[in-house]
Amino acid sequence: MLYPELFKSLESVRWNMDADIPWDDFDASKLTDEQAQTIKMNAITEWAALPATEMFLRDNRGDSDFSAFMSIWFFEEQKHSLVLIEYLRRFRPDLMPTEEELHNVRFEFDAAPPLETLMLHFCGEVRLNHWYRCAADWHTEPVIKSIYKIVAQDEARHAGAYLRYMKRALSVHSQDLALQARRAFAKIGVLMASAHRTPQALHPTNLHVNKEMFPNDTVQSKMPEPGWLERWLDHQIRFDKGWEHKVSQRILHNLSLLMGSTFESVQDLNRYRKSLGVVAPSPT
Repeated sequence: MLYPELFKSLESVRWNMDADIPWDDFDASKLTDEQAQTIKMNAITEWAALPATEMFLRDNRGDSDFSAFMSIWFFEEQKHSLVLIEYLRRFRPDLMPTEEELHNVRFEFDAAPPLETLMLHFCGEVRLNHWYRCAADWHTEPVIKSIYKIVAQDEARHAGAYLRYMKRALSVHSQDLALQARRAFAKIGVLMASAHRTPQALHPTNLHVNKEMFPNDTVQSKMPEPGWLERWLDHQIRFDKGWEHKVSQRILHNLSLLMGSTFESVQDLNRYRKSLGVVAPSPT
């Protein structure tokens, strides 16, 4: 089981909201209304770990090890929402999310192949790590800069934990099951490393997850401002091609190590995917 080791590892580096956040360094003159509003939107987005956890537990009922790990992931992701809400409570209480706004992002996700979902969330954590690092650079107020740096480190550790479960999936004795895992990881990898080709941000909270609710079946569609994410990325923190390249390269690097091949580009990964006999995923 991976859960006991992951618990010990993540517990040893867990930060404390009272002791590790430099609340006393707050400088009101360096927090703009625009920046404060984006903090609210990120707090609500992070709350979506709740329906994601419900999805993971439902779709992985046969995997108690991974399901136990969800107790860590869920706790730490909800803590991200909580620290952002606490920041607003202290410094901009007028922008604190309402309980209704938080609850609105909790809805049922359709069942999906667990291995593809695992890979999707690995890529999502890699992307969030880079988004939050970029956000820390954009913000000018010292406390929120520190918070985004701390949260970004959590997201990187979560990506590493998901990668451990991906490695486990490839180490099974059944060649058929290992091949299924390779196909799933390569398929989603091609999609998630090609975000520069898509009009929307490729992250689990921005993908359609409930056919009956389409097109209002993404977490972002349930936000008070459904279009905020693209505006935040493109016009506020300016997550440009350089940052996007870093995300793509991180995904390709980890898949290279995972698969025992070298993927220097999405094209390399796509060729590998084709060698496994997989239909190409659509980037839209």
